[in-house]
Amino acid sequence: MKLVVISGVSGSGKSTALHVLEDQDYYCIDNLPVGLLPDFAVKMSAFPGQLGELAAVGIDARNPALDLSRFPEILNTLKATGIDCEVIFLDADDEVLLKRFSETRRKHPLSGDDVPLHDAIHHERLLLQPINDTADLYVDTTQRNVHQLRDLIRERIQGTKESGLSILFESFGFKHGIATDADFVFDVRCLPNPHWETKLRTLTGLDKPVADFLEGQSLVEKYFDTIKSFMTNWIPCFEADNRSYLTVAIGCTGGQHRSVYLSERLGQFFRQQRDHVIIRHRDLS
Repeated sequence: MKLVVISGVSGSGKSTALHVLEDQDYYCIDNLPVGLLPDFAVKMSAFPGQLGELAAVGIDARNPALDLSRFPEILNTLKATGIDCEVIFLDADDEVLLKRFSETRRKHPLSGDDVPLHDAIHHERLLLQPINDTADLYVDTTQRNVHQLRDLIRERIQGTKESGLSILFESFGFKHGIATDADFVFDVRCLPNPHWETKLRTLTGLDKPVADFLEGQSLVEKYFDTIKSFMTNWIPCFEADNRSYLTVAIGCTGGQHRSVYLSERLGQFFRQQRDHVIIRHRDLS
């Protein structure tokens, strides 16, 4: 049986992620009390056929604080029984969360007349830290809309179902914010920038003229070979550690040319060797 736990701060997209899993044939329950996780897993394992093979639960800060603090212990107990458990934790910047609550006019579950929204968000993070500490996949939704989040969760969950380790190569632009949910971040702003070539400025790293320009730069080739060699050596170590997810972020200034080109090229290289490699471009329109 595979059990996926979806958690994170309110407003970060937990419900969206759970709905994606439901569409992927997971039996889903939202806001399950942490203390009931073992009983839930036993019950699901007893279901006949495919019904008991895939399950997902949403866990939030409305649980008792003591139960949340015991989450790592409960998770280890589940894994010891042979259940394949994965934890996905969603987060976002405070400013973005405040804006989302303002736009939707939703009430934060921990806020009240004497607890301002900002304080509620801070308290919620403290309560959920034990779950965050055990997360197999940490997703920062600050720069992602609901459609991008759906696609990301769908692709990564599908990857672990097929191959055991899902590797994401993601381009981003530093001027839009660093990729805080990455395992590795490579800064390629030192490479020649196609932005300063007038004919290439409006194009992206997906376009052949930009690729031709970058392929003609010896420094770009050296950087590509360095990342390729580094990841080739270390990916097996992550697999040996039973990791389900690995995120490699490539960042340039705007997330349009250099980072896109290198993410594509690295992704294509590793796709020739592995079953599930994802390529995403966070800041392309």
